[in-house]
Amino acid sequence: MRRVKKSKKRKRTAKTWERYEQVAQYLLNQFAVYFKLGRVEGKQIVPGKLTPWEIDAKGVKSDGIGFVVVECRRYTNSRLNKKNMGALVFTIQDTGAQGGIVVSPLDLQSGAKKIAASANVQHVTLNPDSTTSDYVMRFLDRVSLGVTLQAAAGFTLKLSGLERSSMSGSREINWHS
Repeated sequence: MRRVKKSKKRKRTAKTWERYEQVAQYLLNQFAVYFKLGRVEGKQIVPGKLTPWEIDAKGVKSDGIGFVVVECRRYTNSRLNKKNMGALVFTIQDTGAQGGIVVSPLDLQSGAKKIAASANVQHVTLNPDSTTSDYVMRFLDRVSLGVTLQAAAGFTLKLSGLERSSMSGSREINWHS
């Protein structure tokens, strides 16, 4: 007699890079005003002159006219190079976007920085294991920090939106327990 194995249905969980994209989209939406955006939408297909493009997120301009392409690359061992940036710039040009935002844990290589600067692409660094509440995000000469602290007494304190800007000094958030 043959034994039949019961099939185990596995619950689909997001892959690491998918979670990174989701967190980046959420955080960019929270800080949209700094990028002159009204909102940041999730992954979608946008039409291009030559072909449709799947983009990681779409930043819609504050006035509702125009958008920027958001590209997330969770590369932890290598920095984005000019070939990666060139592909993003072509996507921006083909879709008619007004610019782009590239999110990655590491700084850009020098060639990628030059291409980004010439094509209105902003670079955002976001640590690779970020969540929507625990993160370090650097953008436009700012640092934003989200931290969740758990105390032994059984309560949770969540601090988010703490900023440091190299141009304007530091801002402190005061809280009382």
